[in-house]
Amino acid sequence: MNVTHEFGRTDLPDEQARALRRAVKWEWFTIAYTSITIAVIALVVGNSQAMRTAWIEDMLSLIPQIAFLVALIFVRRRPTRTHPYGLHRAMGIGHLVAGVALAAVGLNLARESIVGLVTGEHPTIGTVQLFGQTVWLGWLMIAVMAVVIVGPIFFYGPAKAKLAPVLHNKLLYADADMAKADWQTTVASIVGVLGVGLGVWWLDGAAALFISLGIIWDGFTNTKTAVIDLMDQRARTHDSRSPDPLAREIVSYLRSRPWVADAAVRVRDQGQVFHVEAFVVPHRSKVALARLSEASEGIADLDWKVQDVVVSPVEKLPDEADPGR
Repeated sequence: MNVTHEFGRTDLPDEQARALRRAVKWEWFTIAYTSITIAVIALVVGNSQAMRTAWIEDMLSLIPQIAFLVALIFVRRRPTRTHPYGLHRAMGIGHLVAGVALAAVGLNLARESIVGLVTGEHPTIGTVQLFGQTVWLGWLMIAVMAVVIVGPIFFYGPAKAKLAPVLHNKLLYADADMAKADWQTTVASIVGVLGVGLGVWWLDGAAALFISLGIIWDGFTNTKTAVIDLMDQRARTHDSRSPDPLAREIVSYLRSRPWVADAAVRVRDQGQVFHVEAFVVPHRSKVALARLSEASEGIADLDWKVQDVVVSPVEKLPDEADPGR
């Protein structure tokens, strides 16, 4: 089996395999596109603090793509005795690294913006010679930012947003969400440049502070989501907004078995696949092994994300298990 179709020992269905290939292509495209925009912005960044902050924000936006591609190398490896659950946590670690980096740099940029506003720094934007004409550099800054925003807003941002739920990938979802919000950075940087041109010096610092706060927010939300997931929170949807409905489906399936009186589950999100601990209260004190194996296989067939299943007969359901109600 081609490893590009696997997450650990989970064989991806055709839909997820196609989505994964597309996600990898979009991540490489994003890296190439962003690298070009970073180089172009560097040519016109000037003395505008807002433009400099937007430039650094573009550099930081490369972290989620690199983290995704690197984590994917580990996620595809099969479980071993050393790592019996596989290496799916690598995706969560990549999510955490991206979040911490964003928050740390965002805080530093916010500090610089506040210092500039308090000390009353007056940025200046000069002129350049373009095709024999003297042009205010601010117009070039605005033109570049207006063009740069096309990619994340209209192309790879929406594309990743569609792929994230198919792959149940929170890092990919965070990447797409950040890309779709890039218009705020663009607008803020343009406002800051226009402020300098109009003589309203503090607009540049205010715009830089606004962009910095956006970076901090992205960092905080991504760090929080990653840490909670790594602490084995109950499995949630790709956007972390609600518990994953698979837990309820599993409980319903188990209760539909004629030999089961009641059931509950603990579903652990390993990164892109789930580890399921199912507890069943049987009608009788003895349960045939064949029935437990059948129940385990039935649970695995409910969703491609189920990689590991343990079905345990118990006299009483654990209090912390999800009863699916």
